[in-house]
Amino acid sequence: MDAPEPDQTPFAAVSAQTSRLGRIYQSYLDKSTPYTAYRWIGTGVLLIFFFLRIVLAHGWYIVCYSLGIYLLNLFLAFLQPKIDPSLTQDEGLEDGDAGSSLPTKKDEEFRPFIRRLPEFKFWHSATRAIAISFFCTWFSIFNVPVFWPVLVVYFLILFSLTMRRQIQHMIKYRYVPFSFGKARYNQRSGH
Repeated sequence: MDAPEPDQTPFAAVSAQTSRLGRIYQSYLDKSTPYTAYRWIGTGVLLIFFFLRIVLAHGWYIVCYSLGIYLLNLFLAFLQPKIDPSLTQDEGLEDGDAGSSLPTKKDEEFRPFIRRLPEFKFWHSATRAIAISFFCTWFSIFNVPVFWPVLVVYFLILFSLTMRRQIQHMIKYRYVPFSFGKARYNQRSGH
């Protein structure tokens, strides 16, 4: 008496459930896309809970420092253009094509600012990192004893030097990664 073959192997069943959960998660992400302010408010609240956990528990400073470095890295990718003008200018000089830089005069072609890391991916990565860091603070294995003032000073020095370099790059290649303060035109027909 042979037992009937199962329709699905355990691996296929787990794979199907994982795929289904992934689709549900992606649908919620898609639905949250137009609500930029609410998404960032939620991320800010999660970050406040994380900092409260760090302050009240008096530990997990390495987790906090690692999160800070990761968020700084994400922020820099958010500020940078997708195509770095310093690299394209160097390549243009090598190829003999000097016209691949950003426009500097009124008669040159307008090229919109395209970010290396779009806002939604920045938000998603930052929120995920904060949630993972918050989760890590509940395990004592991640509570490495360190002298936290050294980490704070090192992070502040790293932040100031990195942002100074980024601002100098923005001034040198004349790009502004934010849309506030820029001229807006009405989108009426004929104008």
